[in-house]
Amino acid sequence: MTAEKERLQDTKWKNWGPYVSNRQWGNVREDYSSNGNAWDFTNHNNAESYAYRWGEEGIAGISDVKQLFCFAFSFWNRKDKMVKERFFGLSNPQGNHGEDIKEIFYYLDNTPTHSYMKMVYKYPINEFPYDDLVSENGRRSKKEPEYEIFDTGIFDNDEYFDIFIEYCKADHNDILARVTVCNRSQHDAPIVVAPTAWFRNNWKWGYNAYKAEMNASHDGSINIGHDSISIKKLYSRNSKAQSVFCDNETNTSRLYGTPKTENMYFKDGINHFIIHQGNTVNPEKKGTKASFLIDEVVGAGESKVFEFRLCPDETDQPFENFDTIFNTRQAEAEEFYNDIQNDTVNEDERNVQRQAFAGLLWNKQFYHYNIGKWLKGDPNFEAPRNFNEYVRNTEWNHLHNKDIISMPDKWEYPWYATWDLAFHCVPFSIIDAEFAKGQLLLLTKEWYMHPNGQLPAYEWNMSDVNPPVHAWSCFRVFKIDEKNNGKPDLLFLEKVFQKLLLNFTWWVNRKDKNGKNIFGGGFLGLDNIGAFDRNMVLKDGQHLEQADGTSWMAMYALNMMRIAMELAQYYQVYEDMAIKFFEHYLYIAEAMENLGEGTKGLWNEEDGFFYDVLQLGNGDSVSLRLRSIVGLIPMFAVEIVDHRLLEKMPNFRSRMEWILKNKPELTKLVSHWDEEGHGRKHLMSILRKNRLTKVLTRMLDENEFLSSYGIRAMSKVYEENPFVFSVHGTENMVYYTPAESDSRMFGGNSNWRGPIWFPINFLIVESLQRFHYYYGNSLKVELPTGSGDKRNLDEVAQNISKRLCSLFLKDEHGQRAFNGGNPKFNYDEHFRDYITFFEYFHGDNGRGVGASHQTGWTATVAKLIKPRLMM
Repeated sequence: MTAEKERLQDTKWKNWGPYVSNRQWGNVREDYSSNGNAWDFTNHNNAESYAYRWGEEGIAGISDVKQLFCFAFSFWNRKDKMVKERFFGLSNPQGNHGEDIKEIFYYLDNTPTHSYMKMVYKYPINEFPYDDLVSENGRRSKKEPEYEIFDTGIFDNDEYFDIFIEYCKADHNDILARVTVCNRSQHDAPIVVAPTAWFRNNWKWGYNAYKAEMNASHDGSINIGHDSISIKKLYSRNSKAQSVFCDNETNTSRLYGTPKTENMYFKDGINHFIIHQGNTVNPEKKGTKASFLIDEVVGAGESKVFEFRLCPDETDQPFENFDTIFNTRQAEAEEFYNDIQNDTVNEDERNVQRQAFAGLLWNKQFYHYNIGKWLKGDPNFEAPRNFNEYVRNTEWNHLHNKDIISMPDKWEYPWYATWDLAFHCVPFSIIDAEFAKGQLLLLTKEWYMHPNGQLPAYEWNMSDVNPPVHAWSCFRVFKIDEKNNGKPDLLFLEKVFQKLLLNFTWWVNRKDKNGKNIFGGGFLGLDNIGAFDRNMVLKDGQHLEQADGTSWMAMYALNMMRIAMELAQYYQVYEDMAIKFFEHYLYIAEAMENLGEGTKGLWNEEDGFFYDVLQLGNGDSVSLRLRSIVGLIPMFAVEIVDHRLLEKMPNFRSRMEWILKNKPELTKLVSHWDEEGHGRKHLMSILRKNRLTKVLTRMLDENEFLSSYGIRAMSKVYEENPFVFSVHGTENMVYYTPAESDSRMFGGNSNWRGPIWFPINFLIVESLQRFHYYYGNSLKVELPTGSGDKRNLDEVAQNISKRLCSLFLKDEHGQRAFNGGNPKFNYDEHFRDYITFFEYFHGDNGRGVGASHQTGWTATVAKLIKPRLMM
């Protein structure tokens, strides 16, 4: 067993980690406005002066699991108007495509216990173009691309610092930090390096009077005095380091114009001292926020190293074994990943996969949100809510989150999203299955899950509906864990199954409009996929029957059936639950078939595709013949059951045979359940063979869905011939838009009208593999459509997987598609092997779009690189 795997057995090694957000401002949690404008109440301009209520932010920040104490890095190039204490980006109203980070950094390495971590931040030597980025993006329309920091010319002539930030642990409460500043330019350049420690403000709200303190020690170190924190000292190896102190308190005079308070040194005190040398730091050398200030000049093309240590005890020689510890932890990280990647020989694939894992691990975050307290305010801090108007999340008064959670992106999405997290857990299970299982269980806890059984969606609207993929992820993680550890974690599977029963029931009771097993759901995480907002309340009894909502529920029923069948091998009582979900699945299949005839049903025989259906108040229906991934999602409702498994379940088998005999109208709707395929397997799928073939004909058509980089979210046919539909007297037009969104339906930066999205593509690959497991070589389709080249479905799955991986891997010209043809990113030695895992990708050329570090679900590429490794 590797050293890192041994550490994973001891939870204390995760007491400290990269749990500090990249952005706390502009979040719902920090919004105490009367009008619910979270983006304005806290913003980038006031962030340096505002003491947060629910969490903290910083560059490469670490904290304990309760985020009582934080440590991060700040920098100043002696030209910027502010210290670089946090990453800069545009708020949702500022960006022409919504919120958008305007920095360049890469997560390079991390281990599951955070025993070793590394990232690099590219910090401009010249004045950071804050105003240019705001004004130019504000000028651009939704039809124009985003104006990125590289477009400003700030990196021309290599006038930037590569700042490598590394951490390693000597022990679980003994942390070493190293910063290597590389001047890539052709002239000497000054830089101030300011490692910063602070306490999260727990004392001003009216619940807790305890206020910890830091102060300067006689030996030049910083004393850390907190009753609940084991780390007591911060050392700097640089003898010229100056320690300065202030308090993590809001500067009300600066923000709100209140009278200045004497002898108060606010949160922004260190920043103002660095830039203006004012009287803004405590001359008594004490406070709740402290920094070492190191002012250096780095020669052209040279590097300087700065080293620090957070440790539990005072020591005369804090750096005596510093290099040895770092070298050991780096070697152990290599050992851990060599074991994980033992079947991956291609160095580029290993690099991409390892950075995907690094991004997953760096995007862990302490997430704190008590909605009850947030709604009513604190004893010392009012919440001027206007409950006569809209106030977010009022029906989630029970929700109390205070945990380390995997974030989609700690800058653009520094809050959990339920369906995002389900995808995160699949690659997580390869490197840390216990964390993956813990995350999936966490969202089903009673202080997360609503009493009615709904899972919280995301903080902007906890009541929105994400696709129900939790059960899929739970079983996927369970099987990967079983394969890796050689034994099944039945306790995990049983625990999560019990809670998922409640969630499944919520779906049946709340999202089946007429009790006919046809499901709406509305938003379903797909933002602007439709011709109009699918959350819209329609007039005159009209409502939307969603092909994807119904298909997700068919998939959910099959996932629950399969989990029950697994548990039934050990506990016979679960056979009854397997039967229940088997029958429920059949009823959903029947409902999809019998909604209407011809073009009136979810399946459109003329087009060979599934569509949403708008049910009119008079009983008629209209098929919304918009070809999008909505019509591909029925493929996900597929399960293969080995006949040997049925033989171990006599009650289930008996009930199945009764249904086959007495309800042929149901069984005929499900592909080949009563026929054994290759190797005595049974297939359950909404898509019978002829329908599957028709859907795949569309999906694999390069003029429609098939891109060189995966499956597009919408058919390319709408590029020249848009889809048009009228609702409530408004004409809605949908174009194929392969990259940035032209719609602000859900904020503006998510686009499901053409780009390639990893979560859907990942499920397409897995579904095709399942179909092949049943059909073998008896089913082949053209790839691409019209080529005459016929492939079995496993070959199709592998082909799509390779297209997805090619977004990140070097092509024959040395280019990586996600870089969008940028020669600097593709060929420069200081960029070319660094990977960013974007939110989604251009449907035609593969350029990365949206959130630049949404490694969460895009990290599923780590699984695709060796898809058979964990099957």
